[in-house]
Amino acid sequence: MKAKKILALLLAVILCGGIFAACSNNGGGEENDTKPADSGKTGSVYFLNFKPEADEAWQTIAKDYTAATGVPVKIVTAASGQYDATLTSEMDKDAAPTMFQVGNQGAVSTWGEFCYDLKGSAFEGELTTDAYNLYDADGKLCSIGYCYECYGIIVNKALLEKAGHTLDEIKDFASLKAVADDIHARAAELGFDAFTSSGLEGSSSWRFSGHLANMPLYYQFRDDKVTAQPATITDKYLDNFKNIWDLYVTDSATTGAAVASATGDQAEAEFYDGKAAFYQNGSWEYAALTEHGMAADDLAMIPIYCGVDGEENAGLCCGTENCWAVNAKASEEDIQATLDFMYWMVTSDEGTKMMAEQFGPCPFKNAATPENVFFADANKYTADGKYVVTWAFNYTPAVDDWRAGVVDALTQYTAGTGEWSAVVSAFVDGWATQYAKENA
Repeated sequence: MKAKKILALLLAVILCGGIFAACSNNGGGEENDTKPADSGKTGSVYFLNFKPEADEAWQTIAKDYTAATGVPVKIVTAASGQYDATLTSEMDKDAAPTMFQVGNQGAVSTWGEFCYDLKGSAFEGELTTDAYNLYDADGKLCSIGYCYECYGIIVNKALLEKAGHTLDEIKDFASLKAVADDIHARAAELGFDAFTSSGLEGSSSWRFSGHLANMPLYYQFRDDKVTAQPATITDKYLDNFKNIWDLYVTDSATTGAAVASATGDQAEAEFYDGKAAFYQNGSWEYAALTEHGMAADDLAMIPIYCGVDGEENAGLCCGTENCWAVNAKASEEDIQATLDFMYWMVTSDEGTKMMAEQFGPCPFKNAATPENVFFADANKYTADGKYVVTWAFNYTPAVDDWRAGVVDALTQYTAGTGEWSAVVSAFVDGWATQYAKENA
């Protein structure tokens, strides 16, 4: 009789243990929504990286994470300008990315069904703002902005002063052009030119078909109070785009047909080697420039002036396309492993340090403060009451195809084999065409 009682007691203990185990692995409780779950380290992470310049840092942090946790982390970096094509290819594979980039509403339309709802995750719980997050039409949190960036015209202040000018002179397009024209006219004497090469080769063209194209889009959308992707755009501010583009490719050592083959690395090297005073790029360039010996005190970023009325009150272009999504079609183990990895990236000393160094300010509670002087410039413009030029290019339909049309038209125009009207058509007609295809 005693043996039967002992056996029954043991069975009850085993049964209760099973119930508790089932409850702890439910995944739907409040506890799991506020801190990362212990997934048993059975899953793995595959991140398809959007930013080639951060590849080395990602490879290092992945090895560190695996060494610390035992969880395999694979990082694959898409070639510049090839992210959408690479993502499409990789998502067709059995071992698809578990963590990927969904950086604008067009991408939400394309990849929304693959996006795990991040609401209630521990990763989301670390955010300090919802401003950079992307949702689908049903309110699902498809992706979370993990950093925000700024871009404009980077200035080598030492070269500017050597040419007899200061930052205080430049307040709008007219004053920028006056300074650039003077430097270009004296390039042989000074030993440097005004602007780095504005290359339209694939590693560089995004700076102009994306970031520079933001200028006419931003001002039109501001005027029209656009808050969702429009089916059409106008040419209202394309003369302003022409103003700044013509300045870039005139006051430079690289002009005409040579612009078509100039690369991103070429422009970067021209700047850190002291061959040009101005370089259109963003906050992400800070690490590369300082690693190549440029002093932080010699660097500054000014707005992209293009001749719009009131632009003396403009600040830098600020926003993000850097938004992480989790593959909802991955296994439960891989989803949890990926969520745990993302949480670690924004809470651990190692993760937050890497994020600050590579991406600048991050909207998370434990984010490290970046040393990047370009963010100090962005903050100062805002503190001085200047308006932020937000990222209107996030609305671009079929972004790679639309940009390719703009680049082709710009290439022909700059080489003298095409008319400016073709650039206007690539903008306006190209937008309507790509929107119609994407929303058929």
